[in-house]
Amino acid sequence: MADTVPEHCPGTQSESAGKASACAGCPNQQICSSGEAKGPDPSIALVKERLKDVKNKLVILSGKGGVGKSTVTALLSRAMAQNNAEQNFGVLDIDICGPSQPRVFGVIGEQVHQSGSGWSPVYIEDNLSLMSIGFLLGSQDDAIIWRGPKKNGMIRQFLSEVDWGQLDYLILDTPPGTSDEHLSASTYLNGTEGKWGAVLVTTPQEVALLDVRKEISFCKKLKIPVVGVIENMSGFVCPKCTVQSTIFAAKTGGAEKMCEEMAVPFLGRLPIDPRLAKCCDEGRNFVEEFSDSPAVTSLMAIVKKIETHFA
Repeated sequence: MADTVPEHCPGTQSESAGKASACAGCPNQQICSSGEAKGPDPSIALVKERLKDVKNKLVILSGKGGVGKSTVTALLSRAMAQNNAEQNFGVLDIDICGPSQPRVFGVIGEQVHQSGSGWSPVYIEDNLSLMSIGFLLGSQDDAIIWRGPKKNGMIRQFLSEVDWGQLDYLILDTPPGTSDEHLSASTYLNGTEGKWGAVLVTTPQEVALLDVRKEISFCKKLKIPVVGVIENMSGFVCPKCTVQSTIFAAKTGGAEKMCEEMAVPFLGRLPIDPRLAKCCDEGRNFVEEFSDSPAVTSLMAIVKKIETHFA
């Protein structure tokens, strides 16, 4: 098993390994109960082998829900793929209980195919592909009612069995918080070659900043490189007159001040554009359709900083 495990996992060295109630549904339950899993998690080697041709891994995190993390994931991947037509990009949606990327990318209802080389992701553009549990559901209304170990097993499958081919960037959309999914992803990615890091998404108000501070502490404890923080919904820009209005007041200096205090990079601000929400609902490419939007201008500056980090 991995060195970093969820708190409720008894661990491979415990007498209750594979037998505790928390082990129900875990793909490693039989291995643990038989006593065969006394060494490192064999899945780490599988993930390392599968991702050997992936140069950079970028994990998108948020301290709380509702800050636009999934939207920012789609915007970043769209912009990076558009700016670098000669490079290949993949998006992995590991928000198991709330997979929204198929809708945002306009490929809801698509099917994934499995072959001898693994699962084939769904292609959005020639150089941009997506994998999500949303493609495996019988209906978009189906609920994922899984315990942590089963969700971890799904993440392991995504990282070890999806045939991404050669990628310059694999971008992971995660659920909010610091839960099992984040522990699993960080454990597996730590064992891979190439560079990896996390981009944290917040909004300007203090209630969001309090949670993203915890997310930064989480990254530091697990030695996850922090690429930087994006302040999303940072003001409203009118699409017609381009006048900017403050909606969520940054009473304590916002994300930029927080980054100074916690010694992490500040990547920039993304203003609200009402056309963006409509594009996400309809699966359209906001970056391409509204390239003159102040949100896209800010996005491109953020992308440049991320690419510089991985250069």
